[in-house]
Amino acid sequence: RESPQLSIVLPCYNEADILPAFIETVVLNARPMGLSFEVLAVNDGSSDGTGAVLDNLTQRIPELRVLHFSRNFGHMAALTAGLDHAAATGAVITMDSDGQHPPEMLPTLVERWKEGVDIVQTVRRETSDATLGKRASSFLFYYILNRLGDTPVVSGAADFRLMSRQAVDALKNLPEKARFVRGLVFWIGFKMEYVEFNAPARLGGHSKYNLRKMLRFAIDGITSFSTVLLRLSVGGGLIAVAAAVVYGLIIVFLYITQEGNLETGWSSLMLAVLFMGGLNLIAVGILGEYIGRIYSEVKNRPLYILRGNTQ
Repeated sequence: RESPQLSIVLPCYNEADILPAFIETVVLNARPMGLSFEVLAVNDGSSDGTGAVLDNLTQRIPELRVLHFSRNFGHMAALTAGLDHAAATGAVITMDSDGQHPPEMLPTLVERWKEGVDIVQTVRRETSDATLGKRASSFLFYYILNRLGDTPVVSGAADFRLMSRQAVDALKNLPEKARFVRGLVFWIGFKMEYVEFNAPARLGGHSKYNLRKMLRFAIDGITSFSTVLLRLSVGGGLIAVAAAVVYGLIIVFLYITQEGNLETGWSSLMLAVLFMGGLNLIAVGILGEYIGRIYSEVKNRPLYILRGNTQ
């Protein structure tokens, strides 16, 4: 069939209960825009029947296409798969399928693109059901990322955005496996404008980002766009060496002048050993993160695998 002008990419993971209503809302908001379009849903190895729901929806929504992962590969992989397989000739919109990215904003994003903007990035102001801990962790993540990283990322930037075909192709040319798509979008450049929104409560279910996934996401974001941690470990090592030299000179001075009882310095010695050991472990941990990324890249495994019954 003829390639559509617009693709709307929806990563989906265990959203069976809410997908029919949500996808219908997306389609209802997209049809009046006067563009040919497709809705490309990426089933990220769901275990709750999401795949069957999506396949059934293709029977009555002609604009819907579905990609099925062979297992759960994660949100970044699902976004990447959607961008890889989006058939749009004009622009691609990515948005979450939990209802917190309002489909009513689709015409606004498209209008900005028609005015010549390559990337229309949404920025979340408020989330109605966000806890205090969630807000604090989000603020801390963006603060650290922008303090340490080489590519500034606007605080509150969501994975709800429109990208022109040229911007999508540029993003697809970045082959790294540990992907922080939110940062890569800012890194590639292009003309970008921001649209703010207030995120409503989820249509159902609960967030799939537990503490472990959030920490992994934060580490990927920081290590993808900064080598500051490596430089900090070197600086910490130099400070520790300088402190050890000064401490050694003090011990020598006390020995020569006989002004101190060196036999009572066991606690000081242990403190120094533990301090140096702690710095070494921190430095090794930081090195491990970067070496782990190198290890992941050189294996060159695919970021995701599709099942055969792709619609």
